[in-house]
Amino acid sequence: MINSTLSANILIVDDQEMNVRLLEKILEHAGYKNVTCSSDSRKVKELYLNNDFDLVLLDIRMPHLDGFEVMEQLNEIEKESYIPVLVLTAQNDQETRLHALELGAKDFLTKPFDQTEVLLRIQNQLEVRLLHHQQLDLNKILDQRVKERTQELNDTRLEVIRRLGRAAEFRDNETGYHIIRMSRFSQIIALNHGLNEEMAELILNASPMHDIGKIGIPDNILLKPGKLDKEEWSIMQTHAAIGADILSGHDSELMETAKEIAMTHHEKFDGSGYPQGLKGEDIPLTARIVAISDVFDALTSVRPYKEAWSVEKAVAEIHNCSGKHFDPELVEAFDRSLPEILEVRSQYQEEEQDFNKNTFKRFL
Repeated sequence: MINSTLSANILIVDDQEMNVRLLEKILEHAGYKNVTCSSDSRKVKELYLNNDFDLVLLDIRMPHLDGFEVMEQLNEIEKESYIPVLVLTAQNDQETRLHALELGAKDFLTKPFDQTEVLLRIQNQLEVRLLHHQQLDLNKILDQRVKERTQELNDTRLEVIRRLGRAAEFRDNETGYHIIRMSRFSQIIALNHGLNEEMAELILNASPMHDIGKIGIPDNILLKPGKLDKEEWSIMQTHAAIGADILSGHDSELMETAKEIAMTHHEKFDGSGYPQGLKGEDIPLTARIVAISDVFDALTSVRPYKEAWSVEKAVAEIHNCSGKHFDPELVEAFDRSLPEILEVRSQYQEEEQDFNKNTFKRFL
């Protein structure tokens, strides 16, 4: 500990040049290597900002700025730490000492100086300073480990959500690429609509669960190659409520948003959607965004019941449904997003397969 403190950065501040030189000589003779001196208290702030001082030997009675004013400046700099000040004073009155302690002084050296006392008090303060830095470094390491662990848990939670979303899509002859594409489309549209990055990322992470309720739909309905009859269609529509029920019961923002999207992404702007027949802005914004993304990807993708539409035809259909199925303002955001959407679509393009053709409207 002693050897490590000999390399400490020490600042001596006293308007009396004789006191400065005496302290400097004592420290240098004891082996201290980094000692800076100043007889002008107005320079302390700049010196302190430009050097990583471990200890300041500070006189109280000085012209221009006294020691108390200097400590006030140092407190502004060291808001999250303490000022490593050892006060030099010829005054032993209680008021001076208490005021110095109130401002953060850690100890006192009384003039005239005793060499042994000077070295012992400096050594004690430097050891405390060294331990303080070690504790700060340990806290930083622990904070970083907590952040890494928290991020790991968050990443795991998001991956579980994505995989559950894929499970629902695979039951419906969809692919894992569908939820990747539509969730990223949703994020892009959200940003181009003016939502902040945090909200757009929330939609990105919540939207993969939009059709999780399909897990609860019987295979003879979900996988039926032909058009559903009225009763089957009614059962099919329950997947929205089933999904919301699966995602309910947890108050995290992510799960609440996923529940909201699952329940309402089949609602239509003109009120003709399901399951509640919500209209206009009564439909949550998150679901209105996901609705466009989901339909656009469904239209432009090959499925067992249809061929892929061209981008041009799909965009035209989105426009045609503006004000009916989709929020007109979000259709405009979709148009602004199209270059980025097509880039994502190209990046996550699945191989075309020779599927049987059939109706697809029951999935929209």
